Amino acid sequence: MGHYDTNLDKNNANYVPLTPLTFLKRAKEIYPNYEAVVYEDRKYTWDQVYKRTVKFASALNKIGVGKGDTVSFLAFNTPEIFEGHYSVPMTGAVLNTINIRLDAKTIAYILDHSEAKVLVVDRQLHVEVKKALSSLKNKIIIIDINDKFADQAKCEKIGELEYESFLNTGDENYDWKMPEDEWQAISLSYTSGTTGNPKGVVYHHRGSYLMSTGSAVAWNMPNRLNFLTIVPMFHCNGWGYPWTIPMLNGRTICLRNIDIKKIFELIDKYDVTHFGGAPIVLNMITGAPETDRKKLKRKVYVLTAGAPPPSIIFKKMNELGFEVMHVYGLTETYGHVTQCAWNDAWNEFDEEKQNEIKARQGVRYPNTEGIAVMNPETMTEVPKDGKTIGEIMIKGNIVMKGYFKDKDATSKAMDGGWFHSGDLAVMHPDGYVKIQDRSKDIIISGGENISSIEIENTLAKHPSVSIAAVVAKPDEKWGEVPCAFIEMVKDKPVTEKDLISFCKETLAGFKVPKQVIFCDLPKTSTGKIQKFELRKKF
Repeated sequence: MGHYDTNLDKNNANYVPLTPLTFLKRAKEIYPNYEAVVYEDRKYTWDQVYKRTVKFASALNKIGVGKGDTVSFLAFNTPEIFEGHYSVPMTGAVLNTINIRLDAKTIAYILDHSEAKVLVVDRQLHVEVKKALSSLKNKIIIIDINDKFADQAKCEKIGELEYESFLNTGDENYDWKMPEDEWQAISLSYTSGTTGNPKGVVYHHRGSYLMSTGSAVAWNMPNRLNFLTIVPMFHCNGWGYPWTIPMLNGRTICLRNIDIKKIFELIDKYDVTHFGGAPIVLNMITGAPETDRKKLKRKVYVLTAGAPPPSIIFKKMNELGFEVMHVYGLTETYGHVTQCAWNDAWNEFDEEKQNEIKARQGVRYPNTEGIAVMNPETMTEVPKDGKTIGEIMIKGNIVMKGYFKDKDATSKAMDGGWFHSGDLAVMHPDGYVKIQDRSKDIIISGGENISSIEIENTLAKHPSVSIAAVVAKPDEKWGEVPCAFIEMVKDKPVTEKDLISFCKETLAGFKVPKQVIFCDLPKTSTGKIQKFELRKKF
């Protein structure tokens, strides 16, 4: 041991586990009376948000929630899910935010697989949730979010407890827990993998902390910004922004539903400076009628990710006064880990060329240690020629702990010391990455991941279907949508309409194929379907 390793140990004074929970505590201590969260007629200061999260954590603790437990949220972008990003980890438990568009079968799978002790759920989601609860193996405590701005015609009581009254059973002096170790899990997010069942992605406190600081630097985010929640907070924890914004004493403006007229109204009313959104949202903004739009009083900064955006979208957004930066990431990487960082030399290029560059996925964030495009077989980098296709590989503290209760999938994803994204891309000579194709089976529709295999498995259950293959079909509105190719069972005719109705019985609406084509499927000599041949048809 050298001198630098002697009597220079970690201790409580010089080493504290990193956690984003400290961002909220700091905001409350320094800016107690600043507006923190705004939603319709509700406004909370940092002092109020802090007290509410501590009380909710205490209430959870009183019903037996503690370290290593899972608390699930099925909620729209309202203050409750924002608060859950603090209250749940304050007990040592893990926050599991579930996609509100999922079908009952998938919700039930997630609640079972995650062993959720508590489900906090918006009453508007009662139809699928009640179906899911009826098939659960374990007993679960249900806490309803009773939001008067929900669609009341679609609302119904689900559980015995209600969020506000439950919160008030907590103690605002509750001594909440910092993580014992920064590697401790903070959240669990299920992602539609290429197999039928979703996989649970586990984040740790350290990664969430570093994601926040990295985002602030990469996007050049100022203090006191006004952030509009267009990205659902169930999508990789809203790309980490419920943790990032408090670090900057920013104000979070909650948007329950995507409504373009409302987006413009909120931008105007609260002087919104920043938001994120999938390319489909930007499409909706640029395609909105004049009557729904308001002229921007200032430049608004926008991040886009979720599906490769067409270059024309940058031009259209810019004309309205939005400055868009393209980023890329996955649920497995806490959200975005690359950015199309702008290079001043490009200012001389014509607009079309500039927009083409902006459509690249770009270079690594400051909190990302490595991004490479490799041949996954040899784990060697492809030439930087903008032509040779390889797989995007990622390395850093913002790569997940792994997949929950799935050792094999975790090992496979981290093989060779890099996280395998499954996204196929080229590397340009300047080191900027550009995606060429999605990993073969994932369809990204309006920013939602859809597993083609899940749809194929559903179609295969129809008595008239011999073989089903589902691929992404380009779509002007959604980016891409599922299209099914079917080989029929002889003498058992079926129509496109029949199969679409059949899928609607068990699949969430966004997963249902938008088109069905009947044909002989192209196969390899070993009988594997050649999906690339099917894609060529578009």
